[in-house]
Amino acid sequence: MIDLSTPTLDPEELPPRGARILVALSGGVDSSVAAALLHEAGYDVFGVTLHLWDAQGDQMVGRCCSAADQADARRTCDHLGIAHYVIDERESFQSSVVAPFVEDYLSGRTPSPCVHCNREVKLEKLVALAHSLGASHVATGHYARLLPGDGGRVALQRGRDHNKDQSYFLFGLNQGVLKHLVFPLGGMEKDETRGHAMRLGLPNANKPDSQELCFVPDGNVKGFIDKHRDPQHRPAENLESRPKTGSVVDSRGNVLGHHDGIESFTVGQRRGLGLGGGPPRYVLRIVPEDQTVVVGDDQDLLADTLSACDAVWVEKPTETRFRGQVRIRYRHDPAEAWVRVTANGFEAEFMEPQRAITPGQASVVYDGEKVLGGGFITTKEASHVSG
Repeated sequence: MIDLSTPTLDPEELPPRGARILVALSGGVDSSVAAALLHEAGYDVFGVTLHLWDAQGDQMVGRCCSAADQADARRTCDHLGIAHYVIDERESFQSSVVAPFVEDYLSGRTPSPCVHCNREVKLEKLVALAHSLGASHVATGHYARLLPGDGGRVALQRGRDHNKDQSYFLFGLNQGVLKHLVFPLGGMEKDETRGHAMRLGLPNANKPDSQELCFVPDGNVKGFIDKHRDPQHRPAENLESRPKTGSVVDSRGNVLGHHDGIESFTVGQRRGLGLGGGPPRYVLRIVPEDQTVVVGDDQDLLADTLSACDAVWVEKPTETRFRGQVRIRYRHDPAEAWVRVTANGFEAEFMEPQRAITPGQASVVYDGEKVLGGGFITTKEASHVSG
């Protein structure tokens, strides 16, 4: 039985009682509980929902992306008796999240759009908005923790519920932003959050969690890219000169089949290869120059090292080479590795080979529960496990 009599709000992670706090409301249960718990604790809270995307047709279920989600956020604020505002950030979301998402897939990478969204669209802008409206902090429903660090800095930590931990998506935030954030759910398990939603009578207490990207809720990435591949919304790289179709080959270059676009594939993928029968095959790598998809067996997915670029350090390492734990995707347990800091990123040499290290994905470096920083995977080197 979960004890809901005393909400798990750590005073060490909260601003002074009575402070004015902007709560970022997506319409989901997590952000609603964050607002309700802060309101219950005596903070002066108000809600802000960012209008990021115009969902259409069968894409009406998402987060921040449909009229229904905005209505749920408004109903939460009405229930709590607090103000609610909707801010139009569609243009920023298109340029900072959607356009790079399309570009990455067309270039053979698998992007991490939530990292860019949190840094470039949501949290930096919300902190600035909060200050303009007389609020000292911004609260969200993220499962992560912020604790006092050395020298007046803030330490970003994993959430208590490791199954829901979202620190992976937040490594790109600088100290100027982190110092003004509040994560009320960081010390809670998901079941506690849902329990508080019921206890507080929130109108969306039974709303299911979103399982897909908010702007691609049906999971059809190729269909989305086919619809949004207008070159005026993409970086200058000349993608139009590349072929749209290509071959599926084995590691020796033998052609096994053909495909109609590399945006249908990601490293580690098994289903949807269009190869018919035979032994299980997995995508090993994608070559955008000639639209080739290379496949092999599961053992061929193992790799010992990775390189990452565009690193942001929440806490700059004091040594060029050190031992830490490295996460290669959201649903991945941080793996022990030697990390070497480079001019624009880092390299990681794993103690044990890791499966399906994927270019384009965020890679985040930890010291135990603490986030040190992260970057975006550019290359990997194959393990010799398979001989």
